[in-house]
Amino acid sequence: MSLEGYDKLVEEFKFLLEVEKPKTAEEKLVAAAQGDRSENADYHAAKEKLRFIDKRLFYLNKMIQNAVVIDPALHSHKKVSFGSSVVVTNMQTDEEERYTLCGVLESEPENGLISMHSPIAKALLGKEVGDEFTIKLPKMTKEYEIEKIEYINIFSLKKNIRMKSDFSFH
Repeated sequence: MSLEGYDKLVEEFKFLLEVEKPKTAEEKLVAAAQGDRSENADYHAAKEKLRFIDKRLFYLNKMIQNAVVIDPALHSHKKVSFGSSVVVTNMQTDEEERYTLCGVLESEPENGLISMHSPIAKALLGKEVGDEFTIKLPKMTKEYEIEKIEYINIFSLKKNIRMKSDFSFH
């Protein structure tokens, strides 16, 4: 994952541990002081929220411990690698598509941010501009040609995507 992705994990972990868990524990104590716990909705809600926070903290802790941080800005991106933004042409439709290869936790496939473990990312890895590749999907096969490879920080991309969606009219 990128350093930014790692920092977001650590930030969420600290927030849950230092802010959200103590606040929820206090809510549980206040609710418990109201008497009969068997029919106390506030008590049960706080207890359930604490359970969720503990599970999320456990998950985040594992992710942080096992994280491999890579700075894609240090790669040349002459070949597709982690962090590359790739423009490809669908050879059947002649339409251009853009994908950025990122970590699982950073991926947003609907916005072109695809996990390194996705079939298209696996097909792209190591390829250069001009290379053609094929993706076999359950009901079809797609053929692509690589038009452009570059590095764009995915958090800059995410900001631009959110800004565009904030100003779009539906």
